[in-house]
Amino acid sequence: MPDMVSFAEAIHQRILVFDGPMGTELYRHHVFTNRCFEELNLTDRNLIGQILSDYKNAGADVLTTNTFGANRLNLEKYGIADKLTLINRTGAEIARSIAGENLFVAGSIGPIQRAGGETEEDIETLILEQVDAIWSGKADFILFETLPNRHSMEQCAAAMRKRPDVPFVLSCAVVSSADGSVHSASGEPLSRLLAPFTKKNSTSEEPPVKPDTGQTLTLDAATLLAFGLNCGSGPENLLTAVEEAVKMTRLPLIVQPNAGTPKVFEGRHLYYCSPEYAATYAMRFAHLGAAAVGGCCGMTPDHIREMAKMVKPLAKARTGAILKETQPEVSEVPEVPFRERSRFAWKLARKAWVASVELVPPRGYNLTDIIEKSKQLYRQGVDAVNLPDGPRASSRISSLVVAQRILQEAHIEPILHVCCRDRNLIGMQADMLGCAASGIHNLLFITGDPPKLGLYPNATGVFDTDSIGMVSLQRRLNRGIDLGGQTVNPPTKAVIGTGLDPTALDRQRELDRFRQKVAAGAEFAITQPIFDPNALLTFLDEIGELPIPVIAGIWPLASYRNAEFMQNEVPGVTVPDSTMKRMAAVSTRSKEDQLQTGIDIAKEMIACVRHRVSGVQISAPFGRADIALAVLE
Repeated sequence: MPDMVSFAEAIHQRILVFDGPMGTELYRHHVFTNRCFEELNLTDRNLIGQILSDYKNAGADVLTTNTFGANRLNLEKYGIADKLTLINRTGAEIARSIAGENLFVAGSIGPIQRAGGETEEDIETLILEQVDAIWSGKADFILFETLPNRHSMEQCAAAMRKRPDVPFVLSCAVVSSADGSVHSASGEPLSRLLAPFTKKNSTSEEPPVKPDTGQTLTLDAATLLAFGLNCGSGPENLLTAVEEAVKMTRLPLIVQPNAGTPKVFEGRHLYYCSPEYAATYAMRFAHLGAAAVGGCCGMTPDHIREMAKMVKPLAKARTGAILKETQPEVSEVPEVPFRERSRFAWKLARKAWVASVELVPPRGYNLTDIIEKSKQLYRQGVDAVNLPDGPRASSRISSLVVAQRILQEAHIEPILHVCCRDRNLIGMQADMLGCAASGIHNLLFITGDPPKLGLYPNATGVFDTDSIGMVSLQRRLNRGIDLGGQTVNPPTKAVIGTGLDPTALDRQRELDRFRQKVAAGAEFAITQPIFDPNALLTFLDEIGELPIPVIAGIWPLASYRNAEFMQNEVPGVTVPDSTMKRMAAVSTRSKEDQLQTGIDIAKEMIACVRHRVSGVQISAPFGRADIALAVLE
């Protein structure tokens, strides 16, 4: 078993990647459904080992045993019930041999299909004989999966109370209806499935009562480690369930969708759940707060490989969220007063309105164009130029170099993004000191998009920490202490900024992270591009009294096509239907008319939020500074 941490610890520390299904993989390897798949543990263990190795090589952290249907009732159909212990133990041993000491092994137990006449005690016995056999094969935990209802979950939990040393997970098959509601295969709402493991502020139902007895049912068991959602009707439909579940449950959530149902196109049945599609939703599940992702029916090692590429950088960022405080070997010094660190900070300190424009550094190294645009912005009274750092995991010239040239030649202050994706802590600290030496004081710390989103998907995402950790490190540098507790003399005087996403899917998580950023030392925040002013105002209401200045990000839409791109391709951006309809209404007109409509919408948004924010950051679509200036007129 992994000797560093237990599964119970790991699922709280990082985002784990589970493997995919065994059954559909066996079918892909020409094992047909008239066979007992679990018997292959004895008759073709090399095939089982090969499939598990494929998942391991794809990047899975958890391998699942080929024991889903190896209960006595099912094995009796094939006349091999006498081999139950051997089949289950061998299934776990095969998985352990592939997992080695670095991966976890989940002992799979599927729902028991009653033959008729079985009592509750009989079901408990069936469960425990499978549990005992799997556990003897050195699994790390038992995974009860594809459970159809609350009662089946209760049966499993009741049995596991008699095995208090065996950790387990309960995973239920859920589906989303056309009206958006989420329920089990038996029609029970998600709130019933999750009770009583709900957050204190949840409105979920009380634990159900067993019919005819008045006995309160409970899933309470000390070794219940996590709750899972699996199968369903594809990643997209499971998204609603995840959104609800993370708000209800206090247990870690494991999400394993299937590949969906095939779509009929010109008489053909096609699966649209490509590996890339599945990975996109895996990232969404992770952003919502899922502790682990993986695949169910129809997923393949290719799907798991893409999920791992997308999610593992996020997992690393989550584990490094807060830098461990190193005991300084020297005393801290007072920070330079906020208002004295830059002209931008001076205006914020005076509560004056600020305006910045975002210009993306070029892909090449000719900086003439961006410097000329920066000069134009300076002449028009713009306070700062905002410089992204490899947006959407793109490879561009160093934004630090661009910031130096703009400051020297255009005389306008840059706001430099510092992305945690591409450098380790030593490199990022070196860049922060480089900024101080270059007179670049306005820094915006962001975690950054995973490399998978860009044109270089095989690049490694470093993610030694995230934006919260970087804010904390910069604050230490401002107090004259570096990462290792050594003196920095003179101390840096960075103006510490951070990002904010008022339209995040998991609003509570975004609120919590914003407060953590402020506690770590953030001094201003710039939002993601906002297209719905009411969403921003509502989010600000939820924050309450703003602890730091908030600057609204505004993106003037250049066309209806540009609106579609923002809606569908840019993570963290939501364009409301009303705006899409308004842009669609002018989509047949000239480019100038479409652009003017986008500018008008941007101006209206600024007017709507101006009384609640400290300023605006205007993006320049296609690098056109004139569009940004038109919004500021």
